[in-house]
Amino acid sequence: MIQRIQSIWLLLAAITILCLLFVPIMGVVSSAGYHTLYGSGLKITGAEGSATNIPLLISTVFAGLISLVNIFNFRNRKLQIRIALLNIVLILALSVWFFQIVNGISGATQFDLEPGIYLSLVAIIFTLLAIRGIKKDEKLIRSADRLR
Repeated sequence: MIQRIQSIWLLLAAITILCLLFVPIMGVVSSAGYHTLYGSGLKITGAEGSATNIPLLISTVFAGLISLVNIFNFRNRKLQIRIALLNIVLILALSVWFFQIVNGISGATQFDLEPGIYLSLVAIIFTLLAIRGIKKDEKLIRSADRLR
């Protein structure tokens, strides 16, 4: 039963969220240099090193893993919908957290939007499409039960 369309949507959502670890989300020009935000933390160009934010990294990986694990939860469709909704809330919380990190950079003079800023929205859309597929399956199962 894994060969359902919602499994593809959940897989795409997981891949999209995990891409936040490698695709820059936002860039900020400040007096300390150029800061680039990834799903794992800030990378600073023009100064030494980078600041890996371990809780942010764990949360980003956790959001991706929730979608992956939810693929195999096909026997309990109501729980699968709840987990998908929880994942949407987690993705929204991650997006707010990203903006809080960017706003916390002192001396910021310019903000650059990078391609990763849209990945959270794309992951939410994929998860919503998966929920729609799960609801269609539930409706199909209920109509088949009425025929018995």
